[in-house]
Amino acid sequence: MTLTERADKAVELKTMGGYNCAQAVTAALADQTSLTEEQLKQVSAGFCVGMGNLEATCGALIGAGMIAGLKTEGKATVKVTRQLQETFNDRCGAIKCKDLKTMTGDKPLCSCEDCVRNAVMIYGELMGLE
Repeated sequence: MTLTERADKAVELKTMGGYNCAQAVTAALADQTSLTEEQLKQVSAGFCVGMGNLEATCGALIGAGMIAGLKTEGKATVKVTRQLQETFNDRCGAIKCKDLKTMTGDKPLCSCEDCVRNAVMIYGELMGLE
């Protein structure tokens, strides 16, 4: 599966319902781990609407960070997650859900679908996925 196909899958999961932003990202990147999509869906269930519904760090970004931790086996994960955050902030304009959902005219700064797509793409770019 290409990186673009992974991002499309994450957006589809988020859009069709039943998956929050973190779950959509972890499911789309499940093959990067030894866990199943269902296990990742369960472990990332509480990271919606900005970590536990508190409008804090975007769930899509958290999902990508979770996968990075599993992929790196916890080694240098802080470096990867910092890069994830910085690049996500550059592309989306913020990392907090509340800020991302701030309306600019008739649309949010960055929609959930775009956050999910960007999180998958950024993870893939940093980790060398094609």
